[in-house]
Amino acid sequence: MQKSTTDPIYLDYAASAPLRPEALAAEAAYRSLRCAGANPNSLHTLGREAARELDKARHTFARVLGGGFRPSDIIFTSGGTESNNLAVIGLAEGMRARNSKRTCVVLAAIEHDSVLDLAPVLRGRGFEVRIIRPKHDGTVGSDELRSVLDTNCALVSVMAANNETGVLMDIASLAKLAHASGALFHTDAVQAFCRVPLDLADVDAVSVAGHKIGAPVGTGVLAVRSRCPLKAQSFGGGQEAGKRAGTQDVCGAVTFAQVADAVFHNMDTVRPLVAARANRLYERLCAPGTQIVPTTQAHIDDTRLPGLVSVMASHVDSESLVLRLDEAGFEVSAASACSSGSLDASHVLLAMGIPRDLALGSLRISFDERVSDRELDLFAEALLDIVASAR
Repeated sequence: MQKSTTDPIYLDYAASAPLRPEALAAEAAYRSLRCAGANPNSLHTLGREAARELDKARHTFARVLGGGFRPSDIIFTSGGTESNNLAVIGLAEGMRARNSKRTCVVLAAIEHDSVLDLAPVLRGRGFEVRIIRPKHDGTVGSDELRSVLDTNCALVSVMAANNETGVLMDIASLAKLAHASGALFHTDAVQAFCRVPLDLADVDAVSVAGHKIGAPVGTGVLAVRSRCPLKAQSFGGGQEAGKRAGTQDVCGAVTFAQVADAVFHNMDTVRPLVAARANRLYERLCAPGTQIVPTTQAHIDDTRLPGLVSVMASHVDSESLVLRLDEAGFEVSAASACSSGSLDASHVLLAMGIPRDLALGSLRISFDERVSDRELDLFAEALLDIVASAR
């Protein structure tokens, strides 16, 4: 089967999804308002109008996130990395300021770099960091977390869905365990947000990002409950109730909110459609004799993100596969796009106990309902041909 177009087929939605029509429409609608460009912190008429638009966006996020979060809990950020940094460092320092014995932070070994790379930063600020390994299926288990919890723990941070494997975590149970020891619980829901239902009732803080669902790059939200002692990490201006300084990007916040609202309301319809396409792709790629294997089970169900297919080809390095696929007109990632410059194996796959030589051949194929079965069939044929020729 040959591609019939010179345009590349983009299959890297987990890194950044293409802008949705709702995003373009929301941006245009905001820019047509007379308050567009006004500072929402100004006291004059246009400033107050801009502040009202920002407040509407907060209400939208509180509704879409659910879990009892309130509009006043919503902090607008520049994306998932800033949200994670602010949550992990800010909550850890806030808890220690409240109780000097709370000097330990627990992180999972499979976290995104924007969380895991904070370990040396936290240690430099006097915290003990405990890293828990996942089970072989990629989940963070209750027993593993329970074994490292004590009354010194300030914060536990475990992602809702892994950005490389698509495996979902039972964050509700993990949050309850954290609370039983008196610690707060944060989850990085950047990949899971608006793709799967989230149970956030027991979560103290959650990070999400716009560009993963088709909103603009540079938009993000950190929701933190008002009872939590969050220590600001940027200063000057007192915006976002003093928790995140800097004039807010009202257009970005409004656009992200409207895209999130649209995607959230279509999730129940889109999720099974995308999962079925992912399963069809798994069946094609991981059939007996193809020399391609899944990183976990080769089936998308309620324990996995829809639209994220994670596979490995032994004795073929992922960098070569990505480049050859790019030449053939297909855009995918070698595990996490944020660390794709590294020639070492994925820290997520190694933490799961996958042999290094196999992990070095990992690929992440990610998409939503905008990618068709035919495009996935074309990709599968190209990858299978490349793997066969490489051997």
